[in-house]
Amino acid sequence: MTILEEAILFAVEAHSGAVRKGSTVPYILHPLEAAAIASTITEDQTVLAAAVLHDVVEDTPCTPEQLEARFGPSVASLVAAETEDKRPGQTPESTWRVRKEEAIRHLRQDPRREVKIIAMGDKLSNLRAMYQALTREGDFLWTRFHQQDPLAHCWYYREVGAALDCLRDYPAWREYWQLYEQIWPGQPLP
Repeated sequence: MTILEEAILFAVEAHSGAVRKGSTVPYILHPLEAAAIASTITEDQTVLAAAVLHDVVEDTPCTPEQLEARFGPSVASLVAAETEDKRPGQTPESTWRVRKEEAIRHLRQDPRREVKIIAMGDKLSNLRAMYQALTREGDFLWTRFHQQDPLAHCWYYREVGAALDCLRDYPAWREYWQLYEQIWPGQPLP
């Protein structure tokens, strides 16, 4: 079994029963889509495995140590780069901005292209889901998030997209900005 196949099986088990916010869509489809997007940029199996696993430490009981023991330090390090400090004991609403600022800062400062590829997969998958929900639900979409101000999300995705500029030669980057403009029409680009 390849590392990617093992990662898929592990992620399916880790996310078992979870659904995407505000829907009945099985959560596992998000990390699989993130990996599929990443595969349009790289064939590196370690990167693709990390893309599939990018939310297991953040959103499941899996620990960084368990991930490293199972998949090695390279995968664990790439997943750690995508993992937010959720600040246990504080509400997600109260920490949203600081968590996003930290994520943007880390994305800008981390020199690894692999980190940016995984972030592209994750965030483009999120934008696709947002756009689909927005076309179905309109502005009701924003009520499902810890941060309900659509312009705060606009700021976040604009800054993330700017940090991913090294991927501008790929169709995923162009799709990212097309969706950005459709979700937040008239908002400035970086």
